[in-house]
Amino acid sequence: MTNIAAAPSPEPLPPVQVRHLDQVDYAPCWQAMKAFTDQRGPDTPDELWVVEHPPVFTLGQAGKPEHLLNPGDIPVVKCDRGGQVTYHGPGQTVIYLMLDLQRLGLGARALVSGIEDATVTTLATMGLTAASRPDAPGVYIDGAKIASLGLRIRQSRSYHGLSLNRDMDMQPFQRINPCGYAGQPMTSLALLDTPHDRHAVEQALLHALRETLNLGSLAPAPAILPNAADGAGSP
Repeated sequence: MTNIAAAPSPEPLPPVQVRHLDQVDYAPCWQAMKAFTDQRGPDTPDELWVVEHPPVFTLGQAGKPEHLLNPGDIPVVKCDRGGQVTYHGPGQTVIYLMLDLQRLGLGARALVSGIEDATVTTLATMGLTAASRPDAPGVYIDGAKIASLGLRIRQSRSYHGLSLNRDMDMQPFQRINPCGYAGQPMTSLALLDTPHDRHAVEQALLHALRETLNLGSLAPAPAILPNAADGAGSP
């Protein structure tokens, strides 16, 4: 009888590096994401960056300027993610996902669905019933948007990510058509009288992302933007 060798086990994924970056200006963070994605190699560990930004409006690569109603003194950055215009500010958790989708076996639709599902799961642990919508990426509670998504995928590698409103000044959302939808109501954990401690929310969301996207283990990385000149992904 001929012995048939068992198929080799797949190589375990390297631990995903998690950087908690406190508050970082949007533009240098975006440039660091692009540099990381451009310079990473096939063995570079994936990374998740957990940040807050000072007040800023960001306009996606196909964004229409008419959705910026009255930006006022808040800066506007046109970037290369998908989607229209959104607002980032203190009291909002942003998680950027630098993932090798081919290595993870994920397509673009599965990535979006996984991020939305992770957010819904996180909110459920807080007693909130949330849902995604097939016609508009993001997560909603009773029609009001609490989390936004905007991604860029290049050569099967993702960057940009999601934002979740914890306890922030909501007035700037009235200066735009959020994500291109006029009159879209926005909400936050604080407005819903839900506990919104930053650390607790971010840990719950990271855990849910790890589960829904099958990311494997998470490992802490230095709380600084990586220096692309030192090699993508070098902590």
